[in-house]
Amino acid sequence: MGITEAGRILLRGRYLFPEETPRGMFRRVARAVGTGEEERFFRMMDDLLFLPNSPTLMNAGVPGGQLSACFVLPVGDSIEGIFRALNQMALIHKSGGGTGFSFSCIRPAGDCVGQTAGIASGPIPFIHVFDEATSALKQGGKRRGANMGVLASSHPDVTAFIRAKQEGGLENFNLSVGFDEAFFTSLSRDRDYDLVNPRNGDVWATVPARIIWDELSRAAWQCGDPGVLFLDLINRENTVPGLGAIDATNPCGEQPLLPYESCNLGSINLSACISGDGIDFGLLSEVVGRAVRFLDRVIDINVYPVPEIREATLRTRKIGLGVMGLADALILMGIPYQSGEGLTLTGSVMRFIQEEAHAASEELAGEKGSFPAIDLSTCTGPMRNATVTTIAPTGSLHIIAGTSSGIEPLFSLASTRSINGQMIRSLHPAVERLIAPLPGGHSMVAEIRKTGSVQQLPISDDLRELLRTAAEIDPAFHVRVQAEVQKHVDNAVSKTVNLPEDATPADISRIFLLARDLGCKGITVYRYNSRTDQVLSRGCDTCRVDSFSG
Repeated sequence: MGITEAGRILLRGRYLFPEETPRGMFRRVARAVGTGEEERFFRMMDDLLFLPNSPTLMNAGVPGGQLSACFVLPVGDSIEGIFRALNQMALIHKSGGGTGFSFSCIRPAGDCVGQTAGIASGPIPFIHVFDEATSALKQGGKRRGANMGVLASSHPDVTAFIRAKQEGGLENFNLSVGFDEAFFTSLSRDRDYDLVNPRNGDVWATVPARIIWDELSRAAWQCGDPGVLFLDLINRENTVPGLGAIDATNPCGEQPLLPYESCNLGSINLSACISGDGIDFGLLSEVVGRAVRFLDRVIDINVYPVPEIREATLRTRKIGLGVMGLADALILMGIPYQSGEGLTLTGSVMRFIQEEAHAASEELAGEKGSFPAIDLSTCTGPMRNATVTTIAPTGSLHIIAGTSSGIEPLFSLASTRSINGQMIRSLHPAVERLIAPLPGGHSMVAEIRKTGSVQQLPISDDLRELLRTAAEIDPAFHVRVQAEVQKHVDNAVSKTVNLPEDATPADISRIFLLARDLGCKGITVYRYNSRTDQVLSRGCDTCRVDSFSG
């Protein structure tokens, strides 16, 4: 397995230094990270078994190199607090990281401003300020910034927040509403729900929960935003509750973090761990152990943008080991993504990775000590890292590795990507391997290049099931996959539930509620063609590469 043409173009445009080769990049990173383990780390990356998040690939071995992808910054209810966060965001984006914020502490629009007797503008205008500042920056000269904006469901401006993307702008933000259990109790009983002024805790207004929920479903139907965070579940599984509550995540939602925490991520390429017609669990175990040691080491060599981030990160030493290539691995094993067998195997693999990763972190604790805040944690034994596993979308990493993204099904069997200004057409290898040799294969491949699908072709039902793409998979099954993976992940799972163009707001409401019922920590939906700037298109349409947690 080698780096594809698309991967090489992406690397040359964003990752490699002048005259540097991909192997040279992996050597640079391994040398910077791998005290005593350089060769093992190099081999793991060079074989495309594991890749760390993009800032590590870009900045390791560079003086002042910032290596983490994920940050959460607190936003206070004052001009000083708001613009302190804005300044810190700029420093993080300059170094290649992405930022998450909860704007829930900002007093609502129309509230009083004590010292000036003025009227508060509320959080929404300030979110636009953060968005404009992000547009003015280009991260390390290599990629645009990205943010997550969260607002509590109980905030008086929640409806305006839900509508924020419908009214244009906020191109550099993903938005999520952070729901509490009180909201769902009110929704299930068709009751009113209190909106509370965060400045003083007073009830600002009382509205039917159904109105908020229907507004959310319509907005997500129209443009994919906001997503949903189930904050009470996130905090029930907060491994360090003694340090406070979590109220925000990184830009793609897979990494809930306390204020000022950062996390460096990395992903194992499952499609490179296939031997014969099954997973090579011996190889997978070896890669998990090495990857945990790699990510833990990054914490120590990292150069943090602000002192508060360094302090918070070293206190908990959170890492996020995940996977990419799930869909490709299943295809290589002849197992449909949308099948009971596929779901069971996915759960088994993730359980194995979780157990091996925790064992590796426990072993590291024996060598180097547990994370400093362990006495404030839920850990019952030694652990080097407060959290160990995360499922990132791997938007760029999967292109470098030449595999499918994260735990997503294939978006399309054929696509045209715009990477660094070059148009790259690609056909999934399974098409050449499984379709081209069939009678009439040449004409069927030509049709796949146009549509990105095999569903209308004269092929066997088994092949048709094996090669289903994201929009051809039942949306509820998307949620079941996410929930199955979440059972075996410390942090959260970044996944998009793809919906057909004719889906309704009621369909989206059902997906959101199913995600909550099945134990997901958050959920994002996307209805095909609901946005004019759609990142990925099927068949011969184009897509651009611009993602964050990979």
